[in-house]
Amino acid sequence: MAPTITGLSPTQGPAAGGTPVTLTGSGFTGATAVRFGTNPAQFSTLSDTTISCTSPAGSGSTAVTVTSPAGTSNSVTFTYLPAPVISSITPAQGPAAGGNTVTLTGTALSGATVVFGGHSATVTGNTGTQMTVQAPAGPAGAVNLTVTTNGGTSTPVAYFYVPLPSVDSVFPVLGSTLGGTTVTITGSNLTLASAVRFGSRAASGVTVVSDGQITAPAPFGSGTVTVTVTTPGGTSLPGVGDPYYTYVAQPVVSGLSPNQGPAAGGNSITITGSNLTYTEGVTVGGTPAEFVTVSDTNVVAVAPAGTPGTAAVTIHTPGGTSSAGYQYTP
Repeated sequence: MAPTITGLSPTQGPAAGGTPVTLTGSGFTGATAVRFGTNPAQFSTLSDTTISCTSPAGSGSTAVTVTSPAGTSNSVTFTYLPAPVISSITPAQGPAAGGNTVTLTGTALSGATVVFGGHSATVTGNTGTQMTVQAPAGPAGAVNLTVTTNGGTSTPVAYFYVPLPSVDSVFPVLGSTLGGTTVTITGSNLTLASAVRFGSRAASGVTVVSDGQITAPAPFGSGTVTVTVTTPGGTSLPGVGDPYYTYVAQPVVSGLSPNQGPAAGGNSITITGSNLTYTEGVTVGGTPAEFVTVSDTNVVAVAPAGTPGTAAVTIHTPGGTSSAGYQYTP
């Protein structure tokens, strides 16, 4: 009597073949062939009621049969599943700490699991052609991202783990409350900088010099703030290194005492005003003068030689400049 198949387990597998399949039924003793469609399978007859085989490559739904000297069995259906394919991932990079959302598009993604370089991702959505996953943590650098279903494992695509940026120092550390001061930021992992913030305010026009240095014009602000850099690897941590920047208000010169002196110079001029603490230069008629900052409201300068007539006494600070008239006498 011809063999009879009553069961098949599993009933599906990848199109590449290689799935271990168990056939149950009767009349298997002396079996000479097991076929998936027209494709022969490697098999082993375990008993008159059980055959173990390995599915060959194939596609779609195919009939499985057993042949013996007594004839060919009835057929049962085995379904070949297409292997998943990843056509794109967005974004293709993220922080080494993981936790960011990555969108995968492709085909045959239903029921898929996702692995980033050996680490499993949390699947948060799947339509069969698009998946959203939460990336796991991983070491800095490129890893293979793969998708696995009952149809097999996709061809890997590259995903890049970006290390967290750090800011070690900024220069200058002082600038005008009006903004506009070009600040050089040094640190590490800065190449992919997408944003620089002075406190809560974003700078525009960020320039990447190297992985260890970027420049940015300070926005307007006040007080002392932390400078942070954001990349696909995350945002630098405040308090690491010396990432602080202080806004300096515009200086105001309200008086000079005396407001005149000999053209030969050499006399002391007391400059009164406000916001003078960070005075970095004093000029009289454009000529640099020696000076001492006494307080936020007083600076004492030594008048250089000049030409009889009116000259401007100008104070320079990181916050800007301010001046008042001084008279050189013959």
